[in-house]
Parts: sequence; C-alpha cells; structure tokens
Amino acid sequence: MTEFPTIFSITEDELDLDALLAQITLPSTGAACFFTGMVRGTTRRDGLPPETEYLEYEAYIPMAEAKMKQIADEIRQRWPVVEGIAIVQRIGRLYPMTPTVLIACSAAHRDTGVFDAARYGIDRLKEIVPVWKKEVGSDGETWIEGGYIPQPGE
Repeated sequence: MTEFPTIFSITEDELDLDALLAQITLPSTGAACFFTGMVRGTTRRDGLPPETEYLEYEAYIPMAEAKMKQIADEIRQRWPVVEGIAIVQRIGRLYPMTPTVLIACSAAHRDTGVFDAARYGIDRLKEIVPVWKKEVGSDGETWIEGGYIPQPGE
C-alpha cells in the first residue's frame, strides 16, 4: 500500500505552493485543490481599521500542529480517496497580498472530493486550531477573535 503524504506545520517562512504541491503529488495524482488565505489590504467590518498595514499571527505550535493532524485524519476518514494533504499556517508579521494559510488536497481525479476536502480543511482549521491574529492599521490595532475555545484536558 502506498503511503499518502501528509504535511502540517506552523511556519514563519514564505509559503512555496510549488514545493508543497510536489510533496503531496504521487504518480497516480491527477488533481490537486488549493485554498490559500491572504492578508487583505482593506477590511469592511465594523470596529476594525479599514486599511490594514499588517497582520500579526501567533499560535500555540504544539497544540496547533496536533489539531492540524486531527484535521488531516478527519479528511482521510471522510474522503478516503484523497492522496496528499497539506495544512500550513504562517505566523509572524504578514503584509497585504501575502498568503497566510494553505490547505491542499490531491487525488487521482477532480471529481473524487478534493474540492470538498480542501474546503472542509480550512473550515476546520478556523474552528479548532489555536491561531490568533492582530490586525494593525492606521486607526489602531484589534485582536480578531477565532472560534476556538480550548476544552478541559486539551
């Protein structure tokens, strides 16, 4: 049986989409679906600076990577035909038009669930991975609340 590649990491390094694609591609791979989150230069939400100078991302790395592995396991359970999975979150100071997060899934064909699997991956990352961001603009700075609340024993 072929070992399916799984990558999950928190990094300060620039995201290299080509390198990540190469790591989740097998000889049988015919499709890959990427989701890449970006830093917006403008944000249209009440209470936040309208112009974003930069975002500052922080994470509790051991728990974040454990939760990323959990997400990869959940993807494999729901979409067993997915071959490769990459889940990568950047931390540190990131400026507008910079990729901040990447979710990628590969499979033999495009109609085997890779789109749904990648969408599930980013939705779950936002839901359970302990990553925090501060938005800094000319009008000040604001911590953006995520949906994750640690449970006892985590």
